[in-house]
Amino acid sequence: MIQLQAGKYKQVISRLWKLSIIGFVTFILYIVAVQYNFLWLFGGMPSLQELENPKSQIASVLISEDGVDLEKYFRENRSPVEYEELSPNIINALVSTEDARFTQHSGIDLRSIFRVITHFGQAGGGSTLSQQLAKNLFDTRRLDPTEDGPSYKGLLAKIPLVRTVIAKTKEWILAIRLESRYTKQEILKMYLNEVEFGNNAYGIRVACKTYFGKNVGNVSVKEAATLVGMLQNPSMYDPRRHPEKCTIRRNVVLSQMNKYEHLSEEEMLALQEESLGLKFKVENQNTGQAPYLREAVKRQLQEIIADLNSTRDEGDKLNLYTSGLKIYTTIDSRMQAYAQLSLDEHMRNQQKLFYAHWKGRNPWVNEKMQEIKGFLKDAMKRTQRYKALMEEFDGDEEAVWKVLKTPVKMTVFSWQGDRDTTLSPLDSMSYYKRILNCGFMAMNPNDGHIKAWVGGINFKYFKFDHVKQSKRQPGSTFKPFVYATALENDVVNLCGNVVDEPVTFGPEDGIDRTWTPQNSTGSYSYASMSLRHAMGLSINSVSAGLMKLLGPKKVAEFANRVGIQSTLMEVPALCLGASEVSVYEQVAAYSTFINQGYRIEPIMILRIEDKNGNELRRFETTTKQVISADLAYKMTYMLKGAVQESGGTAQGLNRYNCAQGNDIGAKTGTTSNYSDGWFMGVTQNLVAGVWVGGDDRSIHFRSLALGQGAKMAMPAYANFMDKVYADKSLAIAGFKKEPFKKPDGVDLGCNTYTVDSTQVQIPTDKPKEEEGFLK
Repeated sequence: MIQLQAGKYKQVISRLWKLSIIGFVTFILYIVAVQYNFLWLFGGMPSLQELENPKSQIASVLISEDGVDLEKYFRENRSPVEYEELSPNIINALVSTEDARFTQHSGIDLRSIFRVITHFGQAGGGSTLSQQLAKNLFDTRRLDPTEDGPSYKGLLAKIPLVRTVIAKTKEWILAIRLESRYTKQEILKMYLNEVEFGNNAYGIRVACKTYFGKNVGNVSVKEAATLVGMLQNPSMYDPRRHPEKCTIRRNVVLSQMNKYEHLSEEEMLALQEESLGLKFKVENQNTGQAPYLREAVKRQLQEIIADLNSTRDEGDKLNLYTSGLKIYTTIDSRMQAYAQLSLDEHMRNQQKLFYAHWKGRNPWVNEKMQEIKGFLKDAMKRTQRYKALMEEFDGDEEAVWKVLKTPVKMTVFSWQGDRDTTLSPLDSMSYYKRILNCGFMAMNPNDGHIKAWVGGINFKYFKFDHVKQSKRQPGSTFKPFVYATALENDVVNLCGNVVDEPVTFGPEDGIDRTWTPQNSTGSYSYASMSLRHAMGLSINSVSAGLMKLLGPKKVAEFANRVGIQSTLMEVPALCLGASEVSVYEQVAAYSTFINQGYRIEPIMILRIEDKNGNELRRFETTTKQVISADLAYKMTYMLKGAVQESGGTAQGLNRYNCAQGNDIGAKTGTTSNYSDGWFMGVTQNLVAGVWVGGDDRSIHFRSLALGQGAKMAMPAYANFMDKVYADKSLAIAGFKKEPFKKPDGVDLGCNTYTVDSTQVQIPTDKPKEEEGFLK
C-alpha cells in the first residue's frame, strides 16, 4: 500500500516537472514569437535603432541673442530636461509612488507582479517605471499608424483580452531591453520627459512651469508630490478643476514618501495640511513674450525646413512642431520686454483717450468727419463668417442677419483682461472696431539684428502683424527720403535755405487736376528757413517744392534703393507719404542713414540647431553701399532737427532721458484725417519705428492735438528708449548714448549756434539768392 502511494506521488511529481518544463518552454517560445512577430500574429516591435533613438514630440524653441527662451512651436508642449537639473523631491516622490523597487529590478519586478496576482489586482499596479516608459515611448497598444509612429497591430489584435496580454508582453520585453541600454538615471529622465500632466503640459519641465511657475530644480516637496500624483490620471487630478481630489492624491504621495523614509511623519502631516499653492499659467500659441515675432519667424522657418528636408532621408525629416529645433534669434529678451511694456502702457492710455474722444458717437467717419452710414453691415459682409452663413442659409439674408444679431456668450479683449460678456456678432464687431492697434520694431543698424518686435496689442485676439504684414501710409516719416534725394541730386544745398510757400502740381506733373498741398497749420509763413528747420518742423510745402524739382520717379527710386521694398506710386503726393509701406521697411530704410550709406537687410535668425545641438544652418545679413557716407551723415544731422530745432515736431522727446546728452534723430508722421500716427527714432545703435491707428482707416481721432504722430506714437518710443538706457547690462552690450559716427573727411560746412540751450547748425556763408522756392 505504501509502495503504491509512493509510486503515485512520484508520478505526480514527474508530471508537475513535465508541465513546468513544457510551460517554461512554451513561455519562452511565446516570448520569442512575440518578439519576432511569428506568422504576423503579434504585430511588430520597435527596432534597435528606434530603441536607441526613441522619438517623442519635442517643442522647437526660439532663443534670444542673450540666451533666453522666448517662444515655442509645439503640438505637445514638451521641453526636455537633464537628470542633473531635477530636484531630488521629484525623484523621491516618483520612485516612492510608482516603483519603490526601481533600483533593484531589471525592468520587471516579479515581486510586484506576484502581489498584484495574489491580491486580484487590488494592491496597486505591477508595472515598473521602465514598463511605463516603454508603453509611453512606443505606444505598443496603437492599432493604427499615425504621423508619430507605426502600428504594432498583429492578426490577433482583434481579440480584446489577447490583444492586452500581447501588449503587456511587449512592454516587458521592451522594459528589459531599455534597462540593458540605459542607466537608471537615464530611464528616470526619459520617463519624466515623456509623461503628460494635462493642460497641454508634457514632461516635467513644462509641468513645473505650468502649475507652479518654477524651474525643475526648485520644486518643493509638496509641489513634487502634486505633480507625481497627477500622473495616475491627469484629468481626474487636475488641480484647477478638481482641487479636492488632487489634494487627496497629493497626500497619498506624501504618505508614500514618508513610508520610504524621504519624509518624517511630522513633515508629512504638516505638508498634508497645506494648500496646493498653484501658480497656474498655461502655455499656448496665444501666449509668450513675442508671439508676433514667433509667427513672423515661422514663415521663414517653414521655407528653411522644407529646403533642409529636401536632402534628408524620409525617416529623418524635420518638423518645426515636433523635432525640438533650437532657433537662435537676434532678439534681445530685455529689449523685447521693454518694448512690450512700453507699448502696453502707451496703448492703454491711447485707448482711454479714444473712448473719451468718441463718447456717445460712432468713430467711423468720412473725410468730412461725418458718420459713415451702414459701416458695420458693410464690414460684416466682407467677413468669412458672413459668407459662410450665406452659403449655409442658401443666400437667405434675413436668416443670416437674424443669426448675426442674436446675442451669444463670448469672451472679448479688454485692457483690464479677458472679459466674459454676451454680445451679438454685430455688436462684437462694433466693439472691436473701436480698438486702436500698433506695430513696433527696433533694429541695430550696424549689423541688421532685429532686437524687438511687437506686432499688435494682443496676439490672442488680433493675429494680424502690424510690423511686416500691415502696410499704411507713412505720412511725414517718408519726407527724409525726399530731402535725401534732393541732396543727392544737388537740387538743394544742406546749408541753403528754402521758402515756405504754396506749391501747385498740375497736368505737367502727371495728374489730372491741380493740387496744392496744405501745411498742417492750414497756412504758409512765406519765411526763408534752413533745410533742416523745414524738415524738423515737417513743412509740407517745402517737401512739395523739392518733389516739384525732382519728380516722383527719382524719389521713389531712392526710397526703394535704401530699403523700402513696396511698390511706390510715382505721383506728387508721394512727397507727403501717400504710398503704403510697413514699419519693417521704414526701419530698414532709416538704418541706411545711420550705417554710413550701407543698406543692411534686417535679420531675425542667426542659426538653427537640432535637438542634439548639431548646427543645421547659419545665417548672415547682407550689406550693400547704396548712398554715399557723406549723404548718410548729412541725413543724421537732418533727422536731429526734429528734436533740436525750435518748433520741431519731436521736441517733446527732450522731456525724456533718452534725448539728454545723446545724439538722437527723429521724424513724426501723421496722415490725412489722422488715420495713422508714426514715429521713427534713430541713434547710433538702435533704429526703431512705431505705428498707431485703427485697423480700419475710417476710425481715428478728429483733431491734430490727439491724432498726430508726436502724441499717438512718440511716447511709446521714448519710454522704450528710457528703459533701454536705464538697463546697465544693455549698456555693457553696447546700447548706450553716443554720438553718430562721422565718416572721415565729411564736413557739413555749417557752424553752430544755440537755440533753447541746444547746439544746432547754421550756414557758414550767406546762401545764394535765387528767385522762388530756393533762397
